Amino acid sequence: MILFKIFISAFLINNVVLLRFIALCPFIGMSTDEDKSFGMGLAVTFVTVIATCVTWPIYRYILEPAGMVFLQLLVFILVIASLVQLVEFYLKKSAPALYASMGIYLALITTNCAILAVTLDVINNVCTFTGQPYTFVQSVVYAIGVAAGFLLALLLLAGVRRRIRTSPIPAFLKGAPILFVSSGLLSIAFMGFSGLVK
Repeated sequence: MILFKIFISAFLINNVVLLRFIALCPFIGMSTDEDKSFGMGLAVTFVTVIATCVTWPIYRYILEPAGMVFLQLLVFILVIASLVQLVEFYLKKSAPALYASMGIYLALITTNCAILAVTLDVINNVCTFTGQPYTFVQSVVYAIGVAAGFLLALLLLAGVRRRIRTSPIPAFLKGAPILFVSSGLLSIAFMGFSGLVK
């Protein structure tokens, strides 16, 4: 039950994009259509989960015992950058159309603050439900929840943008203004999930 609560909390209640306002660059840039959003969401999910699986043990079993906690940011960024390179090589070979459509945003996964935020959250914070530091399994579940929340936010905005293209919008709201208004309304809707898990 604790794992389910951790997942729901990361997925809906503390959605990384819509409630914590992290990773807004790919949120806006890659939500032009559902296919791009889905591809970016899967790539971010892969990198987030694997980065958490790699950085948690490095921190707990190497950096912390050796008294080198001050190196955590450097090590975590190196791990994330390496994983993004693996994703980039894979997409270039297996899905060239998706690779081409993602363009610069694929490289931006390296600097996606949501991924770094997850790796830092699971080592620096305690689990809300247990009051203890995250275990390895809890960390992975949290990472999956955050990544799924990121994917959900991308797909929701992609659907809204598709509707916006065919809707009559006042001239002063066309373009970026209506996009930010829509994003704000999505954020307000997600605030309704607060208090869902106790």
